[in-house]
Amino acid sequence: MKHDAATLAWVGLGANLGNAASALCQAVEQLHAQPGIRVQRTSSLYRSAPVDAAGPDYLNAVAELSTSLAPQALLEVLQALELDAGRQRPYRNAPRTLDLDILWFGDLQIATSTLTVPHPRWHERAFVLLPLAELVPERITTAQLQGVQGQRIERIDHAQWQTPTYGGVPNV
Repeated sequence: MKHDAATLAWVGLGANLGNAASALCQAVEQLHAQPGIRVQRTSSLYRSAPVDAAGPDYLNAVAELSTSLAPQALLEVLQALELDAGRQRPYRNAPRTLDLDILWFGDLQIATSTLTVPHPRWHERAFVLLPLAELVPERITTAQLQGVQGQRIERIDHAQWQTPTYGGVPNV
């Protein structure tokens, strides 16, 4: 299902199993190749400790999309990409090969049995707030950033991530 006009949406990307950097790069490429989706920009790549879970560190980023898809249709695309990447859900907050979450969909507020937008915990996670602050600093407050200061996170340099091939759209 499509919208009449393109909407900006922000999607959180994360992985902590397998080659996480490759999984995130591939996810961005696949998103950009989807009908009705264009990746506009990506944040830097971050390494962060799992929150409310055990396992290896995550690599995280945020992608800004322009999409003509309806929110539920975008969610279905994201879930299909997760499955293609080998995502399993054996228990809550299990380590994962790929995690794709709709953080914001324009200014919409959605609460259905399958989708909540804005993402209910976006403002509690450094691995979401710091990348969003790169892309849309006007939407992130100092108080929000201060609220996640105790979470271990570091911006990392990853050459492949810094030179995307999905149309030459530069990262922030």
